[in-house]
Amino acid sequence: MTINRSGSAAWSGGLKDGKGSISTQSGALDAHPYGFATRFEGVKGSNPEELIAAAHASCFTMALSLILGEAGLTADKMETSAVVTLEKQEDGFAVTASHLTLKATIPGTDDATFQELAGKAKANCPISKLLKAEISLDAELLS
Repeated sequence: MTINRSGSAAWSGGLKDGKGSISTQSGALDAHPYGFATRFEGVKGSNPEELIAAAHASCFTMALSLILGEAGLTADKMETSAVVTLEKQEDGFAVTASHLTLKATIPGTDDATFQELAGKAKANCPISKLLKAEISLDAELLS
C-alpha cells in the first residue's frame, strides 16, 4: 500500500523581507503565513520546524497506540509534545534533534513494559525513520 500526502508553500520577496504561506492537502492549513521572522526571530506565526514537531508527536503517538494494542493494552490518555531543534552549522542550518515528551495513562502495564513499548514506537514511527536527527524520548506513565 502506498499513501501520498501533500503540502505546499508559496514565497515572494527576499529572505528577510519576503512572505510565504503554507498549505496542506487536508485544508488544515490554507495559505497560513510564515516568514523569516516567524522562523528565526520568535515572531508569532508558523515555521517548518513546528510543523515537523507536530508531525513527529502525532506519528509517534499513533505508533504507540498500535504497539500497545499488539500488547493487549489500551491507553486511557496519551499526550505527546515534540521539540525540534534547528541549529546553525558551518554549511547552513540543520534540524539536529527532535525530543518527544509523553505523559500517558495506560491501565494494566508497568513502567518497564511502558518504556520498552514507547521506545519501540520512537524507533519505528514513520516520521522518526524520516528524520536524520537525534531523537530522544521522556516517557512518564501516570497512574
